[in-house]
Amino acid sequence: MTYNDPRDPNYRQPPRTQAYSQPVDYGQGYDQQAQYDDQYSPAPAKAPRRGPDIDPLMFCGGVLMTGVVTGLAAWLVAWVMQAIVQKINDSGQFGVWNPLAQSELWFALAGFVTAIVAGAFWYLLQISTPAPDKFYGWVVGLLIAAAVLLPLLLSAQISSGIGTAIVHLVIGLPILTLIPTMGRSSHRKA
Repeated sequence: MTYNDPRDPNYRQPPRTQAYSQPVDYGQGYDQQAQYDDQYSPAPAKAPRRGPDIDPLMFCGGVLMTGVVTGLAAWLVAWVMQAIVQKINDSGQFGVWNPLAQSELWFALAGFVTAIVAGAFWYLLQISTPAPDKFYGWVVGLLIAAAVLLPLLLSAQISSGIGTAIVHLVIGLPILTLIPTMGRSSHRKA
């Protein structure tokens, strides 16, 4: 009894009747089994890729535009607050208020830079933690809460504390929502 499958424990190599320079013909059954094995054997598993599978150019562009949106929103809210308070101060009926601790351009620049830093933080969490979006939400949410509460608690003038807290909230909300959205939208297409 001869066995033609080399994986069989009772396999015996057929005697070589031909010269060593020519290939040995094992028969049609062996060729069919080899074709079957090649066709249906699972592909070797690739090592899992570490980090997000995103297009870096798209993600950086999204983070940059998040910075622009955040800066513009902070500038606009600060400008509107300054314009309203200027009208109130001009009337002289309610005293002189200072709604913001800094200028509108300061808040715009702070919003832009904060969004860029948040984008880098989001990416760092993606490559180093197991549930990165959860950690991002918690960290940024706690930082927004601190940025809103600190001016209220530490400002000498309550009007300045309220105005600054509002602008900080306007800076934080786009960062909290847009950065993860940019990450999910930047995934490479398969």
